[in-house]
Amino acid sequence: MSHRHDRPVLYRLLHAIIPPLLRLIWRPRVSGTERVPRSGGVILASNHLSFADSVVIPSTAPRPVRFLAKSDYFTTTGVKGRLMRLFFEGLGMLPVDRDDPQAALSSLDTALEVLRRGEAFGIYPEGTRSRDGRLYRGRTGVAHLALTARVPVVPVGLKGTERLQPVGSNLPRIVPVEVVFGEPIQVAGRFDGMALGKARRVLTDEIMTAIQALSGQEAAGVYNERPADA
Repeated sequence: MSHRHDRPVLYRLLHAIIPPLLRLIWRPRVSGTERVPRSGGVILASNHLSFADSVVIPSTAPRPVRFLAKSDYFTTTGVKGRLMRLFFEGLGMLPVDRDDPQAALSSLDTALEVLRRGEAFGIYPEGTRSRDGRLYRGRTGVAHLALTARVPVVPVGLKGTERLQPVGSNLPRIVPVEVVFGEPIQVAGRFDGMALGKARRVLTDEIMTAIQALSGQEAAGVYNERPADA
C-alpha cells in the first residue's frame, strides 16, 4: 500500500507552505519543541478536543507528523475535493476507511510502517475527542505501537482547540491556542520481562498522566465512547 507517501516531492512542497501559513494565521503559543527528537521514529500522543487538533499539531511540531484521517477527505470530487486533498496531504495525513471492519488493524499497520520509516506519527490515546473537556482513559493502542516499534512517546498537551473549531462548526475561528510538547517517554528495555498486556496498560497510563500534566484537564476516569453520529 502506498498511502500517498509515493509522492514525497509534492508532500515536502505542500508541507513547506501549509504549516507556516496556518501558524501565521492562528499564532498559537507553542513550547517544548526542543523535546521532540529531530530524527527517528517517534509517537506524538495528545489529548483530543477538536477535529482541528490534527491540523494544529502538524502545524506546530518541529518535524512532519503523520496522522490518520477519514478517507472521505481524500475522495471528494471536484475543485473543492482536490483542494481538500492537497491540504490534508500537505499536513501529512494518511487516509483510513473507518467504515471498513479491518480499519483498526490496517491503521495499526500504517502507523507501524510510518514509525519504521523513521517518521513521526500522531495519535490520540482517548480514541475520540472529548466533548466535555475532561481527559478520558487512554486505550492501549498507543503502547502497542511504542512497544512494537520500540520508539519513544512524546506527550502533547493542547489547550483551547475546542474553541478553534467547536463541534458542529465547519469553519475554524481565530482564538488563543496553546500547544505544549512534553519530555519523551522512553520504552526500549523498560518493560522487558513484564507481561505484554500489563506493559501496555502501565505505559498507556504513564502517557496519559504526562498528557494530563501538560493539558491541565480533569481526569474522567473512564473510556470515551465515539458518538453514533461521529
